[in-house]
Amino acid sequence: MYWVYILYSKKIDKFYIGSTSNIQNRVEFHNSDYNKIWSRRGKPWELVFSHTFDTNTEALKAEKHIKRQKSRTYISKLINEGWKYKLMPR
Repeated sequence: MYWVYILYSKKIDKFYIGSTSNIQNRVEFHNSDYNKIWSRRGKPWELVFSHTFDTNTEALKAEKHIKRQKSRTYISKLINEGWKYKLMPR
């Protein structure tokens, strides 16, 4: 099982979009001291959306699709109304 997820940081008022095969470990990593990537400045991160896929390819396509939208409105609709709101990834 693979996940696409959205994290939110109140500290920097930003969303982080990613995909993973282990969502619990990934969220813990973003909030850990081992995090040396861009998202370290937003700690603590809160998981606000996740959706499962059968394959890594599907999860990556969904992640890229969400990132292409570049819209807080789109992300808010996903968070509030669920995956039914998304358009099919290309």
